[in-house]
Amino acid sequence: MALKSPTINVMAAAARKASRMLVRDFGEVEQLQVSRKGPADFVSAADLRAEQVLTQELLRARPTYGVVGEERGRKSGTDPHRRWYIDPLNGTTNFLHGIPHFSISIALADGDDIIAGVVYDPIRDELFWAERGIGAYVNDRRLRVAAREKLEDAVIATGIPHLGREAHDVLLKELKAVMGATAGVRRFGAASLDLAYVAAGRYDGFWEHGLAPWDIAAGIAIVREAGGFVTDLGGGLDVLKTGDILAANDPLHRPLMRVLAAGRAGAP
Repeated sequence: MALKSPTINVMAAAARKASRMLVRDFGEVEQLQVSRKGPADFVSAADLRAEQVLTQELLRARPTYGVVGEERGRKSGTDPHRRWYIDPLNGTTNFLHGIPHFSISIALADGDDIIAGVVYDPIRDELFWAERGIGAYVNDRRLRVAAREKLEDAVIATGIPHLGREAHDVLLKELKAVMGATAGVRRFGAASLDLAYVAAGRYDGFWEHGLAPWDIAAGIAIVREAGGFVTDLGGGLDVLKTGDILAANDPLHRPLMRVLAAGRAGAP
């Protein structure tokens, strides 16, 4: 059995507590109060309640840490280095349409380094977690990225920009290139779970543009501790600032990067 550190226990307990409300709200989704942040960017009472619970639980355990959240922005702590990145409901559109694929995502950063991450899927009761130097796990099972070495055998996940987002044309070029080079492309609508699935070997890779730090911080930690590589689309490591991400195992990472670059350039 994997031995969780006090930090992971704090994160897991906060995620599970917030998830109880999400599961209840998911069963009554038609009654939820919903508003819009943008043309197709939804926020519901469920998001707000879950973020409040996460913030309270995490700061109760680590009161000096800062918090960066999707709905309530940034809250500085007295510790200038440690901060939580929290997404109370990654996959909001799925949630609000009754699609049972969404998660809670929590990451801990020390300066610019992500040192721990938790992605919790309350519908499947799968807790993906990782801590630097400890490894990556789902519940108590150790995770490793897939061992596939050829793109033609690989299944790759992505996110498609919706109404109000830019880069539709870029994504379509990339998508065409990846479709022609792989065994398949999937779009499930929750970036944190996409990254967790790369760590678990369910997907062989994942790319997307324009993501927020709270969308991907936990997933980055989990993929890296599972033996995968995470960069931006040009191979840089400052993924949280660029918001563009590419995750895969060692044999597939660079070939997939080349396919995406060729697609953006309009190559056949």
